[in-house]
Amino acid sequence: MAVRPAARPRRRTLKAAADPAGDDELRELDELRASGGTWHVFGRELKVTNLDKVLFPGRPGEEPVTKRELLRYAARIAPTALPYLRRRAFNMHRYPNGAEEKGFWHKELPNHAPDWLPRWNNPDADPGETQTYLVVDEPAALVWAANFGALDWHAWTSTVDHPDRPTWALVDLDPGDDTSWEDMLALARLHRTALEHVGVRSRPKVTGRRGIQIWVPIAPGPDFAATRAWVEKLSRTVGAVVPELVSWKWEVKERKGKARLDYTQNAVNKTLVAPYSPRPAPGAPVSAPIDWTELEDPGLRPDGFTIRSIVDRIAERGDLFQELLDHPQKLPSLD
Repeated sequence: MAVRPAARPRRRTLKAAADPAGDDELRELDELRASGGTWHVFGRELKVTNLDKVLFPGRPGEEPVTKRELLRYAARIAPTALPYLRRRAFNMHRYPNGAEEKGFWHKELPNHAPDWLPRWNNPDADPGETQTYLVVDEPAALVWAANFGALDWHAWTSTVDHPDRPTWALVDLDPGDDTSWEDMLALARLHRTALEHVGVRSRPKVTGRRGIQIWVPIAPGPDFAATRAWVEKLSRTVGAVVPELVSWKWEVKERKGKARLDYTQNAVNKTLVAPYSPRPAPGAPVSAPIDWTELEDPGLRPDGFTIRSIVDRIAERGDLFQELLDHPQKLPSLD
């Protein structure tokens, strides 16, 4: 199932995905007037607008985050984020009026999108469903999405080559109203122990809001039903250890404040927020991969990393999900 490739640029050559936006490109963005203009980045021409619009309110003692700063972040983080987005249908959670207003899902690539954007036409889409998705196969495509108001970045867990075969199994630790951060850490540690016990390589990620996710790379093979069943069995085993913390009810109001170990995201076109995506909250927090040992760090917080701090963290620690990219694995039997 082919992705339409990006058109060749008319000016300059495309940068390799491993290269972040250069100083000259970032300086050009900084020098654009508030109303916007044409920005040349990653070998593409982007029409950017409303650059001084506040998209994220500031945290206490901090300045708010403008659209210009979001675009700068997207250009700096794109090479690191791209391996988790490439050849995957991309769902955009748009907040064109900023994070303080209600957002909405925008999955269909608009007709006015530039021709060079990679895209995928879903042959299995029913009438009324999304037909054409953005595919972030190059870094400029992520910058375009940010300029389009996408503050939350979600990619499918399957690729466009085999959309019914996931390459990630996902464990979503979704806190309830009464779930403390310590409770979340306890649930994550129990999953760590369970995954180590069955010999499965995985890594956690803070969501940038209140939760924790665990991502498990899998070799293409099992369909979504099999993957979902595997994650459910794993999480029900963990949940049985601490039943006072966990509810299996679907409706939030029926959970009585308890956490949900949500295995249902393992389904076609169901997504969890991508690594390094911003989140629509004050300070522009980021969904950040962490090391398992950081679950013992008393300073760890689910929204502690922001678009202003995560690039320096990557420079110091590296991309903590990177090793997962090279280790697809077969999910072992849990019987």
